[in-house]
Amino acid sequence: MTVRGSLTKAVLTTALLLALSAPAPAAASAAPGGSGPGRAVVAADDWTAPLSTRGRWIVDAEGDRFRLRSGNWHGASGTWNGTGSADDDGNHHAGENSHRIPLGLDRAPMAEIIAGFREIGINSVRLPFSNEMIHDTRPVTDGAVAANPALRGKTPLQVYDAVVRALTDADLAVILNNHTNTTRWCCGVDGNERWNASRTTAAWESDWLFMAGRYRENKRVVGADLYNEVRRDIWNDPNWGLGDNHDWFTASQRVGDRILTEANPDLLVVVEGINWTGIPVDGFAHGRPTLEPVRALSHTLVDSGKLVYSAHFYGYTGPRHSGATGIGETTDPRYQDLSPGELTAVLNRQAFFVSAEADRHFTAPVWISEFGAGGREETGAAQRAWFENFVDHLIRTDADFAYWPLVGLHENRRGNGWALLHWDSAGRRMGPYDGDDWRAGAWTRLVRSGGRSGHVAPVAGWSMLSPDHADFVASRRMRALPDWDPGARKAVCPDGRRLLGLSHTGNRGLCSDVTAGNLGDPAGGHEVVRDERHVAPGGDWASGYTKLQCPAGHFLTGYSVRGAAVSAALCAKAAPDGVTGTGGRTVWFDRSDNRGAHPKGGDFAQGHYKGQCADGEYAAGIAFTGRIGSSRTPDALYCRTLR
Repeated sequence: MTVRGSLTKAVLTTALLLALSAPAPAAASAAPGGSGPGRAVVAADDWTAPLSTRGRWIVDAEGDRFRLRSGNWHGASGTWNGTGSADDDGNHHAGENSHRIPLGLDRAPMAEIIAGFREIGINSVRLPFSNEMIHDTRPVTDGAVAANPALRGKTPLQVYDAVVRALTDADLAVILNNHTNTTRWCCGVDGNERWNASRTTAAWESDWLFMAGRYRENKRVVGADLYNEVRRDIWNDPNWGLGDNHDWFTASQRVGDRILTEANPDLLVVVEGINWTGIPVDGFAHGRPTLEPVRALSHTLVDSGKLVYSAHFYGYTGPRHSGATGIGETTDPRYQDLSPGELTAVLNRQAFFVSAEADRHFTAPVWISEFGAGGREETGAAQRAWFENFVDHLIRTDADFAYWPLVGLHENRRGNGWALLHWDSAGRRMGPYDGDDWRAGAWTRLVRSGGRSGHVAPVAGWSMLSPDHADFVASRRMRALPDWDPGARKAVCPDGRRLLGLSHTGNRGLCSDVTAGNLGDPAGGHEVVRDERHVAPGGDWASGYTKLQCPAGHFLTGYSVRGAAVSAALCAKAAPDGVTGTGGRTVWFDRSDNRGAHPKGGDFAQGHYKGQCADGEYAAGIAFTGRIGSSRTPDALYCRTLR
């Protein structure tokens, strides 16, 4: 979550630290009124696990669309503000002490809380946890689970287990969310800025393998949301693709592949964009990149159909506004300051383009895994209008979403009004349909909005290869085999896809299964080509150039490079009669793009010349030159027509 409200850190050692601290808006309170029963607003889902993706849609195991209508049940990631005793409720965000476990278990039975979720129309829960929680062996206090005595004496992880089990027993899908490193409220300069801010990347990966494997047999645990709101610490920005210790693209790509190959192949892998870079002071570079970097560099997981992108939006933040008030506040507009037209344009640019644009290397579902607004005492016209406008955009784009938060505390109908459901110390519930919550109408429109339903037909997939700093082998089969070009950086398409495009410089590639689907021989088989032995006499398709041509019955599925230079071509064996032809055409791209009139796949190598075979072709060779002045980068592709 983004921290809400005015800047209230007790001790800040420098003005820079103050400027970089994310804000926490003042808690909204509940207006007086009766607490009537909730009412179901949408029918329960009938779905079959596990989930996967087809283009921009999430689908269940039957291929039917499953829209994530989610909410966040926070607490296990921490509510302590980081100063004073964690035993004092006043030192927790908005005075809500979660006791290191999902909030509200001291006030209401778990079954009642979950029944409330179903009543308000959600089908899935984003369940935050901290890395510290995984290793925390201190039992929760009896008071922390006063309304759930069966949880007495359990560790936070054991309570988390019980919550997961209860949610999935109620047919709710659960997305595990690594929210923080340490069990405390997020998201300022707090030691939780990056996945490796308070622990090593290796430890973070180990924690994810543990959590993904722990729930492997529970098929309604459907996703791994890798890390929350990656952002700047005091001195360093996160980045998207530089290959260093702050590179969120590389870290998320690697742990996502490890989760799928080593722990749980059924999970969706959820990658959030970058939440903040720069110093939030007028005159200094700063902003919220969110998912904009995906257009130039997207993930290609080892299992196609498992990637979901994620973004967060709140009215008090903005495209270049951290959400701070006071120190750290800039003159940049907040989202709630934008007109409906301006808001739509910004949202589409920052996130929604990923699902709106089909047949791109980045096309994937976008899950807005956090959004929300103050409740009953939020009287600001701008804040209310933003929430209505944002809900309208979620409906218009048929987006997957998760409200923040689901559960809150109240006394005499006053408290932190952001939650949709609140319980007081006597266990009395306050919900959105008690007649005094202005958000009820918009929430009902959202969870009742129709959108696409039913069967989603398989679509052609497009994916990028980016061996910028290391191997980028997206093939399970090739990962299981010995290194086919030691010392070189290797790039291989996911199993079932073929190489269709290359960049002249920059080492990027484009893969797809368009038109023909999987061309590969079910029995496997490949050949690494380093010379011209398969160029037939009279078949010189790039005179004067070195040609790495696949043998008959094979197609290009990968390549290797040393520096910028081509090292070898990887040719996969095709199914019997899968590819044919003794001739083809040469696609040159050493001096300009050569991708056809309406190429699919998107710009997979921005700023570089690219070549691409047509949808109805397969690539059978790569040509380059070693003459003086050349870097032995790809100059041409040999494209042959599919059967």
